[in-house]
Amino acid sequence: MSHPHGHDHDHHHRHWLRPHSHDPADQVDAAMQASAEGMRTLWVSLAVLGLTALIQVVVTVRSGSVALLGDTLHNAADALTAVPLGIAFVLGRRPPTRRYTYGYGRAEDLAGIAIVAVMAASSALAAYEAVTRLLHPRPVTDLPAVAVAAVIGFAGNELAAWYRIRTGRKIGSAALVADGLHARTDGLTSLAVLLGVGGVALGWNWADPVVGLLITLAIVAVLRQAVREIYRRLMDAVDPALVDRAEQTLHATGGVLDVGQVRLRWVGHQLRAECEIKVSGDISAAQAHQIAVTAEHDLLHAIPRLTAALVHADPVIPGTDPHHILADHTQAER
Repeated sequence: MSHPHGHDHDHHHRHWLRPHSHDPADQVDAAMQASAEGMRTLWVSLAVLGLTALIQVVVTVRSGSVALLGDTLHNAADALTAVPLGIAFVLGRRPPTRRYTYGYGRAEDLAGIAIVAVMAASSALAAYEAVTRLLHPRPVTDLPAVAVAAVIGFAGNELAAWYRIRTGRKIGSAALVADGLHARTDGLTSLAVLLGVGGVALGWNWADPVVGLLITLAIVAVLRQAVREIYRRLMDAVDPALVDRAEQTLHATGGVLDVGQVRLRWVGHQLRAECEIKVSGDISAAQAHQIAVTAEHDLLHAIPRLTAALVHADPVIPGTDPHHILADHTQAER
């Protein structure tokens, strides 16, 4: 059952390894802290990518490199993906309402869709530019400056990607991870510019567009990974290992005779659970309730980022089925 726990120390409990609390107010604070960390990551990576794009703009104007221009546009587009994510993090801080009873955490998943769309557009643009340069070669001047700008572009994107992916996985934000993957694809585009410059320096004018096409394939591969991650989040997919851990935790709870259905779902970067357990039919309702509360408490300790669990206790009474009046409804669902 999901509710404040009746601990004899005013709802707060300190584990011997780490302090924690199950009070709803503390859970809101944890969500806001995660959103604040996500916002900080967005601002830092936006600053890095903005500086990177600014340097590339200067070199692009001096060299007339169309390849570097495309890479600069990529970096600018990647920086702009911070906008939907920032909006999502702000919305995620809003408390639940009578209409949005689970809160606004799913705004991050909508932001993830926008980011995937930008990634798809970037890959299409990269392919178009590569084919155009292959069909209509263009001279590039000041190759050393273009090469340096390409390296800076790769370094800036990789730094932003690493920071976003690390924070996204830490706070459980699939959208922020997808945004990090997008930054990584733009870093690959920068490498394409660098390799193309090397080929042009050797007199291979076709090298830049050919490498650009190869990098486009790499971008599509990363795009596929991001699409899969966002799709799974939208479909309420969770790591099966978490379900296994939840079942093991429930089985180990005192008074639990068996475990029924266990469901987990993400709401933003927080997990919620719905579980069924079987208890003895000879105990009182108060005792069955206490077993459910203990099971919920154990789950909150065992599952990372789990903020609430609804535990339903079924009494085991030989020869009876407490759910028989629901049989027609459950069969209809199946």
